Amino acid sequence: MTGTLVNLQTLITEPWADYGLVDSGHGRKLERYGRFRFVRPEPQAMWAPASSEWKHDGEFLGASDEDGGGRWHLKGNVRRDWPLGWQDVKFHAANTPFRHLQFFPDMAPQWAWMRDRVATDDEVMNLFGYTGVGSLALAAKGAKVTHVDASKKSVEQGKANALLSGMTDRPIRWMIDDATKFTAREVRRGRRYAGIMLDPPKFGRGPTGETWRLEEGLPGLIADCVKLLDRESKFLVLTVYAVRMSALAIAELLRQATAELCGTVEAGEMAVREEARGLLLPTAIFARWSSGG
Repeated sequence: MTGTLVNLQTLITEPWADYGLVDSGHGRKLERYGRFRFVRPEPQAMWAPASSEWKHDGEFLGASDEDGGGRWHLKGNVRRDWPLGWQDVKFHAANTPFRHLQFFPDMAPQWAWMRDRVATDDEVMNLFGYTGVGSLALAAKGAKVTHVDASKKSVEQGKANALLSGMTDRPIRWMIDDATKFTAREVRRGRRYAGIMLDPPKFGRGPTGETWRLEEGLPGLIADCVKLLDRESKFLVLTVYAVRMSALAIAELLRQATAELCGTVEAGEMAVREEARGLLLPTAIFARWSSGG
């Protein structure tokens, strides 16, 4: 049986104690990160906000999503970083020059989905793993995690998050490496993984100047990822942000790549539920293969 494409779906991030989308509209969004509230640009929030008055602790102002420029304007009460949590994982939040807060809350449904499938001692890989919240979410369930990111700073932040979570003794390989080159080496080594998650940027550079462009590099990277799976593997999760690309496109890419494996491919949009009115703010697209449907 080859991989079967199911209907498109929406993965919804619901508010939790340390995070919520408070309100959105007129090209902006108001979010709470623990005790702080921040305003950030959001081009997809084309509607009117629920409230015309947003009380906040800081706002990111600047250029459009196309070039990523801009800067934070923060009030004096905002700390340099502060602890947050999701289920049994703790991590540091901070206002980064790239307008985000050192983690992506809309990944919560993906973390939960993978945790439902992973078992103790399963070997999993997190490519473009950033600050390691996803890696720690799986390590907390007993998985052996290989965390790969080209940024030394991000990997060090991942280790700091492991310390904050009390998981420094968990079997996590923290790798500062180019994701494409590392994956190709793992293929040559004949490695196998129970699951792989990857969240590639639309553009990036490796630790020695390697250039990554999503549209050019993604097909080959997915092909190598599938070579690291077999019919005993459990999942491959791909998320894509900030590109003019359809969920159907990455779903078909993944479906063809996993055609020799039994299982199911799902695809669709990721979204966050607004607390003010319950409307859904889209954030990314995804495709994922699973052996169990």
